[in-house]
Order: sequence, then C-alpha cells, then structure tokens
Amino acid sequence: MDQTQLHAFQGLMAIAPFFILTIAVLVIIPYWMIWKKAGFSPWLSLLMLIPLINFIMLYVLAFSQWRVVPASQSVTNFTYQNPPSPPQF
Repeated sequence: MDQTQLHAFQGLMAIAPFFILTIAVLVIIPYWMIWKKAGFSPWLSLLMLIPLINFIMLYVLAFSQWRVVPASQSVTNFTYQNPPSPPQF
C-alpha cells in the first residue's frame, strides 16, 4: 500500500464514525415513534441496531397486541353515504 492509498484510507476512517452515527439516528428515530405509538417502551428502538435482534423485534412489533385503540374501533360512529349522482344530460 503506497502513501496516497494510506492517506485516503485514514481519511475515510476519520469520517466513518459520522456516517455510522447518521445511519444509526436515521434508524432509531422512526422506530422510536413506532414503539411509542404501539404502547411499548421507546427504548426498544435501540435494539434495532443489533443484527438479527432487529428482525426478531420487528416480528414482535408486528404480531404483538398493541396497547392503543385500533383505528377500526375509533371510527364506529362513521356512516358511509353515497355521493350524489352527477347530473344526467
């Protein structure tokens, strides 16, 4: 490895933690909101950064009973009305 390649590698290694931190934040924020809206502890979103555990937690989230009112129960007073027919010419 010559000197130019070494400097390029060192430069990449210097900025790599910033890219890793950015990706981690981009992953944690949406899962934080999803876990919180599902009624679970939002701290579970940190587990989404661990390989293989993230898939397990995703299945836990998908198939568990959410501790919030489902949307189908919250709109029981809604009655569907057909829109008026367009004028016939």
